[in-house]
Amino acid sequence: MDKIFNLIDKEEKRQKSQIHLIPSENIASDEVRKAVGSVLANKYAEGYAGRRYYQGNSVVDEIENLAIERGKKLLGVPHINVQPYSGSPANSAVLMALVEPGDKICGLKLSGGGHLTHGHPNITFSGKYYQSVQYDVEVDGRIDYEKLADLVKAEKPKLIWAGTTAYPFVLDWEKFRKVADMVGAYLVADISHIVGLVVGAIHESPVQWADVITSTTHKSLRGPRGAFIAVTSKGLERDSELDKKIDRAVFPGMQGGPHINSIAGMAVAFEEASRPEFKLYAQQIVSNAKVLAENLRKLDFKVFGTENHMMVVEIGSQEEDGKIVGKGKAMAVALEKAGIIVNANTVPHDKAGPFRPSGIRIGTPWETSRGMKEEDMTKIAKWIGEVRKNMDSQERLEEIAGEVLDYLNRF
Repeated sequence: MDKIFNLIDKEEKRQKSQIHLIPSENIASDEVRKAVGSVLANKYAEGYAGRRYYQGNSVVDEIENLAIERGKKLLGVPHINVQPYSGSPANSAVLMALVEPGDKICGLKLSGGGHLTHGHPNITFSGKYYQSVQYDVEVDGRIDYEKLADLVKAEKPKLIWAGTTAYPFVLDWEKFRKVADMVGAYLVADISHIVGLVVGAIHESPVQWADVITSTTHKSLRGPRGAFIAVTSKGLERDSELDKKIDRAVFPGMQGGPHINSIAGMAVAFEEASRPEFKLYAQQIVSNAKVLAENLRKLDFKVFGTENHMMVVEIGSQEEDGKIVGKGKAMAVALEKAGIIVNANTVPHDKAGPFRPSGIRIGTPWETSRGMKEEDMTKIAKWIGEVRKNMDSQERLEEIAGEVLDYLNRF
């Protein structure tokens, strides 16, 4: 067997032997994986259905059209583009379609739970080629919509991002819409993290408020690595050419041939998410997150959230050589040694840097997919508390890893 397959087997064993709490990770179904690993990976399909630049795409056209129809029905939108390779290319295509280089855009700060593509300054495409003004969260981790309104009135951006990567509270789409309307800005809802909660009717949908919706498909939706851009009825009322602008920005603007195997995986995931049991899954994600947060608070952790699938947990910081250094990364490393996977993350108004922040980010989609319930979250919280007390004890961390492995054998 080729060495790469030995490594894949090794990774599969690792996934089965550890608890996974990174909010952006999940378990795709066997059917999704079957589609992604199919012969569709062999085919080039540059262009759109009925307008391909290569021959031999009659079946591929049917596959992409099926994914589109399922996506439109699931989200309740008149138009959806399923070709973006991932979330960042999707967001970049939206910027290319709706604003010109040098125009002003507005998004949540990365340190407050926003995304790089929402205008993080200087080092990103969205921050280098557009004027970026960014809003922040308050000390409790929540967005102050009045402050957002004041910023927007003063700066008059042409596009506003309503989306997050580390925001453990429900987003108020109606308030975002009112803010955008004050200056006639496009409102783009990036629901990459909460798409499963949206289609599962746990989080309000932005469809009636946003002009455009972007999302990845591999997080709470449990689909393949990929993304979509949806245009709403409200968006088409504002600009009847909006759907065409988005499509032209994706291809030929930002991309070449789409990954048809991933699009087929999306079609499978959209159908799976339309089933009644998916709503129960979405409900369980949030219930598990709330129980985990409650139990961490009982252990004297400072927890931001949760109203959705994730929370940000403050671990603390200290001064080293005149600099504030967070303990989040050290905690994440210790948790991994104990068989629990999280990621280090900034906390609201973190004085430490992003590479050694003061907190960790925790989410429940993966373990909910594994079959865990509220009582399991109580157990996980206790282990996290044990790790905090024994971060420097390799022996105790290995003991916890053994306990985790034994526990996971029941799933």
